[in-house]
Amino acid sequence: MRLSPAPLKLSRTPALLALALPLAAALAFSDETLDKVPKSEGYCSRILRAQGTRREGYTEFSLRVEGDPDFYKPGTSYRVTLSAAPPSYFRGFTLIALKENREGDKEEDHAGTFQIIDEEETQFMSNCPVAVTESTPRRRTRIQVFWIAPPAGTGCVILKASIVQKRIIYFQDEGSLTKKLCEQDSTFDGVTDKPILDCCACGTAKYRLTFYGNWSEKTHPKDYPRRANHWSAIIGGSHSKNYVLWEYGGYASEGVKQVAELGSPVKMEEEIRQQSDEVLTVIKAKAQWPAWQPLNVRAAPSAEFSVDRTRHLMSFLTMMGPSPDWNVGLSAEDLCTKECGWVQKVVQDLIPWDAGTDSGVTYESPNKPTIPQEKIRPLTSLDHPQSPFYDPEGGSITQVARVVIERIARKGEQCNIVPDNVDDIVADLAPEEKDEDDTPETCIYSNWSPWSACSSSTCDKGKRMRQRMLKAQLDLSVPCPDTQDFQPCMGPGCSDEDGSTCTMSEWITWSPCSISCGMGMRSRERYVKQFPEDGSVCTLPTEETEKCTVNEECSPSSCLMTEWGEWDECSATCGMGMKKRHRMIKMSPADGSMCKAETSQAEKCMMPECHTIPCLLSPWSEWSDCSVTCGKGMRTRQRMLKSLAELGDCNEDLEQVEKCMLPECPIDCELTEWSQWSECNKSCGKGHVIRTRMIQMEPQFGGAPCPETVQRKKCRIRKCLRNPSIQKLRWREARESRRSEQLKEESEGEQFPGCRMRPWTAWSECTKLCGGGIQERYMTVKKRFKSSQFTSCKDKKEIRACNVHPC
Repeated sequence: MRLSPAPLKLSRTPALLALALPLAAALAFSDETLDKVPKSEGYCSRILRAQGTRREGYTEFSLRVEGDPDFYKPGTSYRVTLSAAPPSYFRGFTLIALKENREGDKEEDHAGTFQIIDEEETQFMSNCPVAVTESTPRRRTRIQVFWIAPPAGTGCVILKASIVQKRIIYFQDEGSLTKKLCEQDSTFDGVTDKPILDCCACGTAKYRLTFYGNWSEKTHPKDYPRRANHWSAIIGGSHSKNYVLWEYGGYASEGVKQVAELGSPVKMEEEIRQQSDEVLTVIKAKAQWPAWQPLNVRAAPSAEFSVDRTRHLMSFLTMMGPSPDWNVGLSAEDLCTKECGWVQKVVQDLIPWDAGTDSGVTYESPNKPTIPQEKIRPLTSLDHPQSPFYDPEGGSITQVARVVIERIARKGEQCNIVPDNVDDIVADLAPEEKDEDDTPETCIYSNWSPWSACSSSTCDKGKRMRQRMLKAQLDLSVPCPDTQDFQPCMGPGCSDEDGSTCTMSEWITWSPCSISCGMGMRSRERYVKQFPEDGSVCTLPTEETEKCTVNEECSPSSCLMTEWGEWDECSATCGMGMKKRHRMIKMSPADGSMCKAETSQAEKCMMPECHTIPCLLSPWSEWSDCSVTCGKGMRTRQRMLKSLAELGDCNEDLEQVEKCMLPECPIDCELTEWSQWSECNKSCGKGHVIRTRMIQMEPQFGGAPCPETVQRKKCRIRKCLRNPSIQKLRWREARESRRSEQLKEESEGEQFPGCRMRPWTAWSECTKLCGGGIQERYMTVKKRFKSSQFTSCKDKKEIRACNVHPC
């Protein structure tokens, strides 16, 4: 398929950092135009020198780096957005990054690397793989990619974009489609580049945080801890700018330290909750053991939280375990936009950072506290030769995790300046309307039916539905999700898609070559994902073929071999040694002869210089069990000296000790001793007395529950008289007798053998308003006689029941 030539003019004088044209525009060159480019130059050089219509000062299109930084940190990921202001749009684009004052005709002229976020929107250019372009030409208003900043020493970098609108190409050497970033000074202490702005959004927004751990032996093979790898429980919160959980250039709090070293979020959660006025939501998600498993085996941990105008920042952290004090997380991620709205989605790749509290350099380094404590900083590939992330060339660390923060609802009146689009409508649908398959393995369903027509025939928000049947429920205790699924939609003609656009899938992998030896053919296919809405025929090809060569110089006696395997470890631990690699015979010769191709290779390998006196050690043993069955303890591991002791002293450690953390120990309920029995609550007839005890410690972590705290038993003073008048008389006499005794005690105090006592104090207030409480009063020693030998001369206490009526 050939596009008609666009109105382009080739300049032989290279424009400084000239803009790369998109693939669609590159196809628009005539053969005559391309022939004028020197044959020695690559395709990247050609598109850099091809120039389209300049639109100086035209701002309907813009290139933005998230956070609008003026400097970049080497090895850091940045989200780059190319957008068009409504009602404008673009069909194609190209995005490229060049070192300052470079022309782009050499591979070393390009700076950093791009990462694709959405393969249906973006792809690398087939003939210029350092540039990003559209996957399919269609109308769009925004695309996003990640750009990984280059290593230290690169200098300033120019990010430039081009726009294809219909068949007109717009670009700028300066302005809104060009962004210049310079390398940040290495002495930078990690404090945020810009102050956090006040939020002008209205209402509240609800988000879901999903954590995808990518740290595995496949992605990070060096010294990967196979036995104990895990991510600790996620802890964080949505908060105001007046509170900082953690930040680069700051010092770790005790809560951050406990997460970083022990993986325990308890202290961190306590610190967050103490900032109740500055925190809206505490974010918590479960730990992951092991660190990585396929998503079809274990779902990624997630947590939901809310933000408002005051508390519009979000921070969290989780420990890489085992490690000295290494974590990943986000610090003060602002979810409020400059347009007074709420961010729809954040996707961030994470690299580990050091909490500054432990000086270990490997995953399983022994505890070595950092004194004095250092500032929090990101790990780099040049920190230490023994580091699992070490790279002598100083390349960027491969990301270990990805976090996705997605808005799932908005509440209250909103005041965003930019009107809602379809993505905003989708983001506000309830979670059950999302197209997520959370079907348990015990629920067997039929396939989904096709989607129904949209419930809206206009450009208003509508829904469409699909259904499936529940065939079997293998475990009745596990509920099966609904058999209906809903999706947001709008009426015909309301989509941004061009009605005549034919959307294709990605190409399926090439088929095997048609022959096993020599020249053959191979093919690949793709399918139509969406036919044109206007009913036109899709003319794009769905199959393509190409020639392929297998073992070009083959003969009947040739054999087909597999690729070489990885090199074995060096045979020596120091000095010169040998290493080997192997491959296998994939197909024997057709004539039945022996395969003459070699199946193994060996070469010399050089390890660090051997010490004058060798100190050979066995590998570390496995870690012992934790010294406790619950709570905090210690564990050890050992290794043995393999070299002869008479060859010299070996100062290497033969034992390592580190902390270990098991689930908290159960704490049983603790109570005081029983009090004395109270006085009988009746002066005659049947009554009861009570005694009580108090709870000193509530049960925790599954400890024994508290037994009863109140006991009562019957009491009987004497029979009540049947004649009420005589009974009242006796009560009155008894009351007067007690009153006279009390007056005597108050005037003289009570006389006991060997001492004189002060009068009784008044009764205390009842401990309960109903259900049986107690009152207390005290008598203290007023004077002891010198000749006293009696042990009864001591302070006294009385107790009685009160408020015994039921509650």
